[in-house]
Amino acid sequence: MGKKVFVGVDGCRAGWFVVFFGGGNESDCSWKVEIFPEFSCLVDFLKNNYEQVDPLILIDIPIGLKTGGSGERLSDLGARSILKARKSSIFPVPCREAIYAKTYKEACEVNERLTGKRISKQAWNIVPKIRDVDGFLVENENFREKVREVGPEICFQAFAGFPMKYPKKKDEGFLERKEVLDNVCPFAEEIVEYALSKYRRKDLSKDDILDALAAALTAQMGGICGFTYVPNEPEIDSKGLKIQMVYCECEKVRSREKQSEL
Repeated sequence: MGKKVFVGVDGCRAGWFVVFFGGGNESDCSWKVEIFPEFSCLVDFLKNNYEQVDPLILIDIPIGLKTGGSGERLSDLGARSILKARKSSIFPVPCREAIYAKTYKEACEVNERLTGKRISKQAWNIVPKIRDVDGFLVENENFREKVREVGPEICFQAFAGFPMKYPKKKDEGFLERKEVLDNVCPFAEEIVEYALSKYRRKDLSKDDILDALAAALTAQMGGICGFTYVPNEPEIDSKGLKIQMVYCECEKVRSREKQSEL
């Protein structure tokens, strides 16, 4: 296997919190964490620090936007079906025209006119980050296969084998998810503690760290063992972007580990 770097990205108050794994061969266990104000800064960092390394970036942000119609993205419908108990973590994504509206009022009006539904404040709050990644991928076709959408709650469920019991913002939810990561990554605790000490809570929430780490681990496992896609065949939006989430089923990882022991 050639040189790879596996990258997990989650939005935070200061921009994007990022966990990097590898940069060498498959057995490379090195890691880094960083915060970038914009997605393009992350790409510049990769170019400057991981020369001749192929990146795989999993990010918790909608990629691929519908232009209208009453139906939601198939990836969101599929993700809710997988999550069941925690399906509320997947909210309807505004259409492309609404994403580029200047105000929440305008976005609601545009989305209602084109889809029949207004948008939530929760969705509007992440619109700048959706724009950030969307704008980059529209302009940089060579990165479209390197940057894929991920749902952290699906990752946690796949790692654990069952849905998370507590909301991620609660202390119980943080501890529950951290334990799941500890069980699949021997240095998860080290990464979490380092990030907690390096960054202030006003810039980076505790759950942001776990979400990015879950995405990085999913990138690493999926890069080696293969991904499961939601849906199996992606929708393609008006700009040519795939509308599809990825995750890695732990059975694939365990099967590979057993084969390596034989």
